[in-house]
Amino acid sequence: MSTPTSPRGAPGIRRVRGVRGPTLHFWLFTGPFLVGLVIFVYVPIVWSAWLSFFEARSTVTPSEFVGWDNYVQMLTSGGFVKSLGTFTVFAAIVVPVTWAFSLALALMVNRLRFMRAFFRSVFFLPTACSFVAASLIWKMSIFSGVRFGLMNTVLGWFGVDTIAWLADPHPPWYWLVIVTVRLWLQSGFFMILFLAALQNIPRELYEAAAIDGAKSGWQTFRYITLPQLRATSTAVVLLLLIAAYQAFDEFFNLLPKATWGQPPLVDLYYTALGENQDYGRGSAGAMILTALICAVTLLQGKIMGFGRGDEEYTAKGGK
Repeated sequence: MSTPTSPRGAPGIRRVRGVRGPTLHFWLFTGPFLVGLVIFVYVPIVWSAWLSFFEARSTVTPSEFVGWDNYVQMLTSGGFVKSLGTFTVFAAIVVPVTWAFSLALALMVNRLRFMRAFFRSVFFLPTACSFVAASLIWKMSIFSGVRFGLMNTVLGWFGVDTIAWLADPHPPWYWLVIVTVRLWLQSGFFMILFLAALQNIPRELYEAAAIDGAKSGWQTFRYITLPQLRATSTAVVLLLLIAAYQAFDEFFNLLPKATWGQPPLVDLYYTALGENQDYGRGSAGAMILTALICAVTLLQGKIMGFGRGDEEYTAKGGK
């Protein structure tokens, strides 16, 4: 029986290789990001989960264990529960509006035969603007609430009286301000996602549909374009839902110290960093909000078939 030899001819000796080549390059490039992810994301999540079971007022090193009391207090407090309900309605409004507007922009840009790159860049540019800066522009210029504000000036041409957009909660005109600023900031990014998906649709599908007598327009969009965008649409809705429940900057700057229209993150901000600095209750509220986002995400993914292949989704009744 012959003795196995190593690639270099030395019998019975295996050559031990260290971390080199593509593997070394991978860790060199991703290592700093992974370290930052662990330090600034995973460690705070674990720390917040641990802190939520303690009485922690003005300290992050508590000693009194209270169990589920912080969770019970957050779920029974009117402010936090009301903010969750309000923003469920807000998500139900802003998500489909942004999805439809982003898809419409992508379809329009995709049909252009000239200056496509220019319009793609123009619609994407608002994404680079911060929510704080955009909120201040909306508040001080467009929806300033005075007679010389842009929106009140335009409405004045049609005989409409001056509207205090951010001061009067009845009717809630502030929702129009918040939805429009979020629409302006987010639509360009999701337009790029839809545009990439549109450009990956095989042209043969449209040619075959034309041969079969399908009319260009609504029929082609409904039976060819929209089904081909299912995976992208699912991802866009998922990202929009998460962004809606994580809304903070525009509300904090547009509605300072308001008791109406307050999102969950603003309520948690005042709970943890307000007068009492109750880090225990704030951490419990953050865990509740995280669980809600996960539940809504899983439900949305199950409904829209996120993670399933086209064949499996079609077999289960999807279109």
